[in-house]
Amino acid sequence: MTMANTNAPEYRAVFRVLYRPMTIWGVERRLFFLALLLGACVFNLFKTFVGGLAVWAVLYLGALQMTARDPQMLTILLRAGRYRPRFDSAKPSAFAMEIR
Repeated sequence: MTMANTNAPEYRAVFRVLYRPMTIWGVERRLFFLALLLGACVFNLFKTFVGGLAVWAVLYLGALQMTARDPQMLTILLRAGRYRPRFDSAKPSAFAMEIR
């Protein structure tokens, strides 16, 4: 038994639902709960329902726009602080100069 074409691509079914981010009302769930929490904090701090609702609405709309643009942006921003910046050889480095 011989194989005629060993370089033929192998196709496997991948379901889109596995790669879709978990959202609540179209917003990534952590951003939704952050907006909800900050709206509740404003409500408790200033005792105004309209203020808390306004803060939640503004943050919700911002999170909706951010999720539509890139659902993984929050994860990228939270992990960015852990790693050192990469060396850029085109960027001029600072050097010490001594005048005698």
